Formats: sequence, C-alpha cells, structure tokens
Amino acid sequence: MGYITRKTYYFDEPGEANTEDAARFAVERAQEAGINTIVVASSTGKTALAFLRAMEGTDLRLVAVTHVVGFSAPGVWDFDPGAAATLRAAGAEIVTGTHALSGLERAISRSPKLGGSSRTEAIAEALRRTVAVGLKVAVECSLIAADHGAIRVDEEIVAVGGTATGADTVCVIRPSHTASYFDLQVREIVAMPRNR
Repeated sequence: MGYITRKTYYFDEPGEANTEDAARFAVERAQEAGINTIVVASSTGKTALAFLRAMEGTDLRLVAVTHVVGFSAPGVWDFDPGAAATLRAAGAEIVTGTHALSGLERAISRSPKLGGSSRTEAIAEALRRTVAVGLKVAVECSLIAADHGAIRVDEEIVAVGGTATGADTVCVIRPSHTASYFDLQVREIVAMPRNR
C-alpha cells in the first residue's frame, strides 16, 4: 500500500495573526499537490488580499467566499468595494452566498417560537469543536463555491478558513455541492491552530 508524506503546521493560537503564514502554506501545498484553486473565506476582503499577494507570480486561481448581504446589518455587504475591485482586476472570483451550514436553519434555531438546534447546525458545531472553527469555515466555503459553480466538484482544492477574522486553517478538500454534503472529503490538514 502506498502513502505520501507532507508537512502539517500547527499554530500556537487561532486568529488573524496567522493569516500571512496560512497564505504561504496554502500556496506551498497547492503547488506541491498540483492543485490550481485556492478557496478562502473573506468577510471584508482583507484576508483575500493577503492571499492574492501570496499567490503573486503563480498560476493559481483565487476564489474568495464572503458571507451574505445582511450578515452584520440588513442590506449591507461587508466586503470592501476597493478590495473587490482589486481582486477582480487580478482575476480572482468573489462568491457571496448563504452559509451552507446554517442559513435558514439558524432562523429556526434562534426563533423563540420554534427554538432548538438543527441537524445542519450540529454538523457545523461538530466541525468547530472537534477540529477547528477554521475547518468548519473552509468546508462551508467550499460548499458555497461549488453551489455557485465557482469550483468543480471533481478536482481537489486548497480551502482556507479562520476563527473570527483572518485565516488559521488550511486544508485540501475534494468538494461537493451542499445537497451532496457527505460526498465532500477533507483529504489533508495543512495548517490549523493546535490550541482552540
């Protein structure tokens, strides 16, 4: 039986301070594994711009996934328009979509009339607590990107998420659409916070 050996990086703590290293590790793994697309979570564009800088001089493709309009305030898109213009001019794709691992389910669980958690939120919480918040985010962003046609489901990607802000978790995923969630495979953990 064959096997491969690859590096895994463990950050001392989660958070935004790991973004530059996460970007470097993502580019490194994509090139090492022959993967051409990096999918990164970015709420305002700041993290996506860090990844764009790290990808300079490569043939890698960047897909930035941002949360929905109205996430922080009704009718407001938190993504900086200047960052969006810079990313698009460099050939990056920006996907804005409903959170695949909460979305409508969260409206039900937060409702005082209905209450209770949902199966979808249980999956999200399991990813957050047993591995890392950033893994949940990376998985969710790959689902959103696949559902929007920004990535293929038959090719591995490097997916990146973080804890609150920035990036601290990098993984290799064979994506799926949300409706086929259990076909998704996290194939490698490249980097993650060791202490969560």
